[in-house]
Amino acid sequence: MALGLIVIYAIGPMRANVLNSTYGANYGANDFFFGQLRSVALSLVAFFIAFKVIPYSFLRKWSKVILIGALALSALLWILSLAGSSLAKCELGECRWFNLGVISFQPAEALKIALVIYLSDFLARKKEEGSIGKWQEFWWPLCLVCGASLGLVVVAQGDLGTGVALIAIILGMLLVAGVPAKQYLIILALILVAVIGFIAFGGHRISRVESWWATLTGSGSTDATYHVENAMLAIGTGGLFGVGIGNSVQATGYLPESINDSIFAILGETFGFVGLILIVAIFAAILLRLLKVADHAPAPSERYLVTGVFAWVLAQVAVNIMAMTSLVPVTGITLPFLSYGGTSMLFISFAIGLSLQISCYTSREVTKNENTSSRRGVGGTRHTSRRRNP
Repeated sequence: MALGLIVIYAIGPMRANVLNSTYGANYGANDFFFGQLRSVALSLVAFFIAFKVIPYSFLRKWSKVILIGALALSALLWILSLAGSSLAKCELGECRWFNLGVISFQPAEALKIALVIYLSDFLARKKEEGSIGKWQEFWWPLCLVCGASLGLVVVAQGDLGTGVALIAIILGMLLVAGVPAKQYLIILALILVAVIGFIAFGGHRISRVESWWATLTGSGSTDATYHVENAMLAIGTGGLFGVGIGNSVQATGYLPESINDSIFAILGETFGFVGLILIVAIFAAILLRLLKVADHAPAPSERYLVTGVFAWVLAQVAVNIMAMTSLVPVTGITLPFLSYGGTSMLFISFAIGLSLQISCYTSREVTKNENTSSRRGVGGTRHTSRRRNP
């Protein structure tokens, strides 16, 4: 977050100049920095609340209500956009935000954490009942919930980037829950067919694939290849150690969405190859830590929740970086903690805080000769380490 603040402080005035001259906006030189500073402050509050204030058991108890509320918000946004209401904020033909005056809110981000919390409870209950893999008890309600979530995000809002994150969450949690391999492969195949169909019947989406292929094969530069070409140019310009903070050229108007989806390319230009390696290493450390927390979680529901958070972070990091390096077509997905924008940072910080809360409780097996009277309580889970029978 601190690194993102530094970079946005440096390139925010350039972004403001571009928007003011191109669209007649009236941004101040430091508006984006103060906006990001506010987002960081709120995100840290959300992190602390998830870590210390709201028990996971409470969220699990109300998981259905939380999910219904998140779905209702996404549905409300869709209805408002169809009605042409000013409460629905639209950009490039897609309406993905509530316009609340001084701030905007993206309900799809709330849906991510709601789905993680709901699935952690749902999968744990089905695991206990022994009904995982059964059509009536398991697949029917799961497909209904996941289908509604993806429909409201991918179809109604046209947000394939968030759809990718939701799919990663669902697949990651199903894998850890022990869904039969044959059924899991069938689900993978169906999702792949659905994604291909969604891209094929979306004019702007198929054009993104075509431009990605043109960039990958070097078959020529067009307006459609402009974004990824300038992203790669920014990374290449950075060389080994970068051009330094405040010296970015691509942020002056050449690279679209320089403070949002394209911030990885700006980081490459600013800090160079070495800087990008360090940034990727920080993300890798976070992801490895999440895996360790999941491995030591005291119960299946907690394990599934942390796995969902892991899949969420991994999907956003991987897709954003791969898009900026032309490994996949460009899609609108933020780089966690670094991209400009409050809603994404707020909810992903909440998810990390919730995972850290779970990390305070680790599973423990009692050894054969252990004096159980010395333990704090049944299961001895508070701030303990795992012990294995010899």
